Amino acid sequence: MAGGPPWIAFRPVAINKRLLFGSLAVAAVAVVAFAIVASGGDGGNAGDDVTLRSVDDLSPSIGTNAAVTGKTLPHVNIETFEGDDFPTADLLGKPLIINFWYSTCAPCKREMPAFASVHAKYGDQVRFVGVDTLPPSDTEEAFAHDKGVTYELLYDPDGKLTTAVGVAAFPQTLFIDANGTIVDQTGELTADKLEALIRTKLL
Repeated sequence: MAGGPPWIAFRPVAINKRLLFGSLAVAAVAVVAFAIVASGGDGGNAGDDVTLRSVDDLSPSIGTNAAVTGKTLPHVNIETFEGDDFPTADLLGKPLIINFWYSTCAPCKREMPAFASVHAKYGDQVRFVGVDTLPPSDTEEAFAHDKGVTYELLYDPDGKLTTAVGVAAFPQTLFIDANGTIVDQTGELTADKLEALIRTKLL
């Protein structure tokens, strides 16, 4: 399948353009704030006790994912393979892992077998969901199944959930407790790291 979602730029990682443009605006404000803090806000007559803050302290780095750990999973509608609305609220009730992926994302391909193997071990205790950012298709389903995936696959072609949780670089995985609080987030995972996070964050 050629291409990616409308906001995907083909670089070493894919970029969500809507989040990128927002980040650029935030970064511009952050640069001004940095300059003000560095100068003490009084035209450069700052005292020696000024604490400098970097742009990274003020906003997420451009091209990285928003920090959502500690926040509640947004309630939006994503889609089933058939194109029906699926409320994210319906995912809650037990520990949950959401992995954002799409088939032309190289690191997504690398980590998918790890998710398949760890799901086989913990799938009765933790709900695994793959959220594909491409439109529902037989190609996407077949790709995941060829990697050994048997857990749920849902779709976010309009970017409602992807944007709501600030995903700009793929893959991204959210670890969510039974009440809907995001307890951790991470990029590409190995099976060992995924299992360790499940044990320490969800069980």
